[in-house]
Amino acid sequence: MDTKNADAATAPADPTDPTADGTPAGTAGPGPKDADPVVGEKPDADLLDALDEDGDADEELLPADPDAEADAPYTGAGAGAAAVVAAGLGVSALTGTWVSRVAAERQTLIGQIESQTAASTAEKISALYGDAWHLTALVNGVFAVLALLVGTAVLLRPAFGVPGRTLPAWVRAVSWGAVGLGLLGLLVAVLMYFDVLAPLPTAP
Repeated sequence: MDTKNADAATAPADPTDPTADGTPAGTAGPGPKDADPVVGEKPDADLLDALDEDGDADEELLPADPDAEADAPYTGAGAGAAAVVAAGLGVSALTGTWVSRVAAERQTLIGQIESQTAASTAEKISALYGDAWHLTALVNGVFAVLALLVGTAVLLRPAFGVPGRTLPAWVRAVSWGAVGLGLLGLLVAVLMYFDVLAPLPTAP
């Protein structure tokens, strides 16, 4: 009996026997999956930053989608501001500006000086009034041309921008109004400059 017990004690353990390591049958030993997780452990900040940089680099390498750019909302703030400026220039071409008034007053002063040596009444009228009126018409014509140029540039802007993108309706309306005012102001300025609309009076 003692010999059998000694042989059993010195015999090599069977690797397939679940009780070979001294653990009772039906009881699993501790393993990697059974280890308690570390509570409150935070991921490495440097690792997260590296992942974010890699993601940003991948997004930068992606080609831009022209359809997405065309479908993007377009406020038209710059074009709207230019359209308003063009409309203001058109109104100034019809009503006159401080610049045209100062230029006319200066020309009137020059006419008063020149009228002292004028030989005829017609020359005095032209020096005192005609030259100042013509200068006013010239300045207003310049404002009309500026209104035409700015308004036309706003209307033609979509042709040189992103395909499929159009200006807002109010921007187009203001631009067309500026073009109309510019044309009207230019017509009035030309007629006044050549004494067609308001000719100089003649002395009896």
